[in-house]
Amino acid sequence: QVQLVESGGDSVQAGGSLRLSCAASPVGIRFTTNMSGWYRQVPGKQRELVASITTGGDPQYANFAKGRFTISKDGAKDTMYLQLNSLKPEDTAVYYCNMILLGTVYWGQGTQVTVSS
Repeated sequence: QVQLVESGGDSVQAGGSLRLSCAASPVGIRFTTNMSGWYRQVPGKQRELVASITTGGDPQYANFAKGRFTISKDGAKDTMYLQLNSLKPEDTAVYYCNMILLGTVYWGQGTQVTVSS
């Protein structure tokens, strides 16, 4: 059973930075060979794409993330990251990572990011 575990969420002031991590298990489940991404959700709204990354390492970003957020992955650690810079109060949300493996979408449990003004 594939498991994704996010970490790194916190409460920060506007303008601050955070780095979110998403660790995959069991050993051998690799972000380098499967499409993956980061999403976020606030109460009462649909989950929205923040960034995705192909198996070749090509990133795609939502407009609100361009220039501020960076998605990356470390194949040796089976971990994917989302660097959040210049955070704004409207970035407050639960951030989820996902992976598409053999046609099945797997989700982590989410990590809370709270940005105060």
